[in-house]
Formats: sequence, structure tokens, C-alpha cells
Amino acid sequence: MAAAKPENLSLVVHGPGDLRLENYPIPEPGPNEVLLKMHSVGICGSDVHYWQHGRIGDFVVKKPMVLGHEASGTVVKVGSLVRHLQPGDRVAIEPGAPRETDEFCKIGRYNLSPTIFFCATPPDDGNLCRFYKHNANFCYKLPDNVTFEEGALIEPLSVGIHACRRAGVTLGNKVLVCGAGPIGLVSLLAAKAMGAAQVVVTDLSASRLSKAKEVGADFILQISNESPQEIAKKVEGLLGSKPEVTIECTGVETSIQAGIYLSESNEEVHEPYHELPKQRTHSIPRNPSAAASSKEHGEVGSHPILITTPPLTPRRPLAGWAS
Repeated sequence: MAAAKPENLSLVVHGPGDLRLENYPIPEPGPNEVLLKMHSVGICGSDVHYWQHGRIGDFVVKKPMVLGHEASGTVVKVGSLVRHLQPGDRVAIEPGAPRETDEFCKIGRYNLSPTIFFCATPPDDGNLCRFYKHNANFCYKLPDNVTFEEGALIEPLSVGIHACRRAGVTLGNKVLVCGAGPIGLVSLLAAKAMGAAQVVVTDLSASRLSKAKEVGADFILQISNESPQEIAKKVEGLLGSKPEVTIECTGVETSIQAGIYLSESNEEVHEPYHELPKQRTHSIPRNPSAAASSKEHGEVGSHPILITTPPLTPRRPLAGWAS
């Protein structure tokens, strides 16, 4: 009697509020791909947005799409041209892989390639399923001392590392992190690991701020109905001066404006990837451009994700990156 063919149960969003568990065919890897048996997949805020609203900005679910992009798994099959991986290898996945080698790839910024495949970004399927194929060059071996769960969290951690690198965080900096959600927290961890002397974290939520304090924030500031100028004044009072770098993780207009008022001349307000809210929260100018121009303020965006994680070796465990 033939053995039963394994199922590939997949979590599929069909539109706003329409989430289904479906059995997809097990894919066959191409020459430069590997087939993975998935182990751990995180639930990102983007997954929730696609489920609840069917879109994030201009990215709209127009056909059924498998969710999930924060992932780790085990290689079960390799393509004919793959040499660095073999069945049994435990890997973390970088969810964005360019389909072509274009000018962005040639300068090391493949994450900006218009040809990029990105897990669970319409129309590309994600990996919240039992079996999934991926570009082998964007799968990274996990050492034995890194669990599958930690491996899945490498993806959001890399967002924070990339944000801090783009913002130029360095030894002795005073840093403001706006937002104590997951991306705010990993940005806090990355900033401290890169040598930031003091980090203040702002948020509306007391519980999120408590977690920020627990993982290393020097100061926390709960926001209610303050104006951007009032927020800036409070942050400056906590740090004793303006921060050299502001990492804006909320997308809330008031928070973005506060960062601009706070930034020193020639310094940066840095905004990791997020969706701006559809509703504006304050009847104030949309962009304090005069304040920005008077300080020759620079604003730098960040689009996930580049290979920004430290080498995964037994001598450099995941738990030690931000200790």
C-alpha cells in the first residue's frame, strides 16, 4: 500500500476578512531553489492587515494569497544547481529575492529591485504553509544553538538592524525610537547593540512601553494628545539634548513631525518601512518643512530587507546580538 502523500496545508487570504486553510500542491524546486518543510512562521502586522483589510497601501490582494514571511524551516529537496545547502539543513529565510539581476542588484541594493519577489506581498505567496520553495541564495543555515523560533525572528530583527545602519547609529549616540511595537523594539535592540548611549522610546501604550523598558530603553514616554512640539520638548528634557538620530516606526503624522523638530542640523530622521495611517490625528500642518529646511535636515527611508544580520555561528548566538 502506497504511503499517503503529505498535505501542504496553507493559510490563504482571499480578501478582507476572508481567511481559509487550504491544501496546496507541494511545489517542485527550480534549479536554484530549495524545497523547505516549514517549522516556525511569525505573524507580522502586515499579515493581519491583509486579512482584515485586504490591502496595505497600494498592495492589494486581488487573488488568493498565502500569508507569512517571517520564517524558518528544514531543507527537504535541493535544485540541480544548489551546492551550499543539502536536505536536513535548518535555515532562516530572507523573504525578498530579486527575480532578475538589475542595476539595484549590481550596487548591492537588491531590496529595491522592481523585480523582487517578496513573500506574502501581493501577488506573491508567502510561507505560512507546510511546504514552500524559495531561492536557495536567500536561505541561511542556522547553527545548532539557534532554535527555529529564533530563526523566524531573524527577519524582523534584520529590519531594525537595517534601519539603524541606514540612520547611521553609532557609538555614543542619543537615539529616539518612535513606537514600541515589534519593529520599534528591534530597532531599540539594534541601536543599543551598535553603541547608542541613550535611547528614549515613545508610544501610546503603557504595556508596550513597559516591554521597551524591560529590553533596554533608557527612557520611555507615553504619548496622549500632545502636539509635535510638546513631544519634542519632553524628549529633549529626558535626554538632556536633542537626539542625533530619530527612528520613526509608527507612521503617525504627529510622531513624524516631532522627529523633525527634534533632529539636529545635518542629522537624520529615519523611517523604517510602514504604512501611513489613512486618518490624520491632528489638525496641524502636514509637513513642518520650514523647520526641516532651516536645519538642513535629512530624511532617509528604509525598505526591507537586505542581508543585515551578523554571521550565524555557534560562537555568536542569537541571544547575544543585543546584550
